[in-house]
Amino acid sequence: MADNGRARPATLRTIADHVGVHVTTVSKVLNGSEANARHAASAQTVARIRNAATELGYRPNPHATSLRTSRSNLIGVLVPRLSDIVLATIYEGIEARANELGLSTFVTNSYDEPDNQRARTTMMLNRRVDGLIFGDARYDAKFVDAIAAQRVPFVLVSRHAGGHPSVTCDDFRGGWLAGQHLAELGHRQVAVAAGADYASTAFDRTAGFVAAMKEYGVRVTRPQIVYTSFDAAGGRAAGAKILSRKRRPTAIFATNDFAAIGVMGAIQAAGLRPVEDISVVGYNDTPLAANIVPPLTTVRSPMFQMGQQGVSMLSAILAGEDVADTQVRLAPELIVRETARPVA
Repeated sequence: MADNGRARPATLRTIADHVGVHVTTVSKVLNGSEANARHAASAQTVARIRNAATELGYRPNPHATSLRTSRSNLIGVLVPRLSDIVLATIYEGIEARANELGLSTFVTNSYDEPDNQRARTTMMLNRRVDGLIFGDARYDAKFVDAIAAQRVPFVLVSRHAGGHPSVTCDDFRGGWLAGQHLAELGHRQVAVAAGADYASTAFDRTAGFVAAMKEYGVRVTRPQIVYTSFDAAGGRAAGAKILSRKRRPTAIFATNDFAAIGVMGAIQAAGLRPVEDISVVGYNDTPLAANIVPPLTTVRSPMFQMGQQGVSMLSAILAGEDVADTQVRLAPELIVRETARPVA
């Protein structure tokens, strides 16, 4: 007992003596990777060491661990803006999986500005992160190509770029589901509020939609596709541009739920009725989609799982696994509600 009457904190030596193994084995199990733990001892011994650590109240010293392993166990996450519910949900998945793996995370916003992206990435690297997760990759991949050339471990989530390791929704398939749904409802005059023209999400969702409509004999031309931001203001601007043209669509596909809400605002502003005059389909199935009036037909994207699997992939990279060409595409799901109806 210490002089103040409290028990001394458990150490690696305490646990080693308790279990009857060498202190080096305990260190590898408690402070190393899962691979190191498996190599250091049998599964039974690993379990005994971890149980002893819990029973004895062992708490690792993060600073000492970092010095020994040259690892900070810290992941930096860069997103366009965390106020976006899609990105916030992805980050929740990142944080949940990181906690399971004993990693810490911190997140910062780039606002989809290349200068901010460079500055924030430099800041995160200066904080000695073990790896990075980018939710703001641009389709041209110039920035992430440069990061890869520096041999910095990273994974892309939400958007893919340049063949780098990524976990995204299968956005082409999601766009295809939206197109198929509208085509089967009889819509032949359609348009797309496509989102930002530098994001794979905009390109893939639009391409999938166009491909589905083509299968039903409908040609979607470039003037029917308007690229704007992924928010309500962008959707409203896209909707206004679409409706200013001579040939009015019977349905509009927006590649983001908030953009879809903006599109419905533009429809109303033009003296028309959302749903009755023009059907609308969104994308992501954010919580708002089910609760607006009328509830939004949309494509569900597995946002939380995207974040979880992004961390798992980064953890594999940090453990030395070769996932250089791995691009995971999670399955989307069409959620039929009330904003898309058959052509009158």
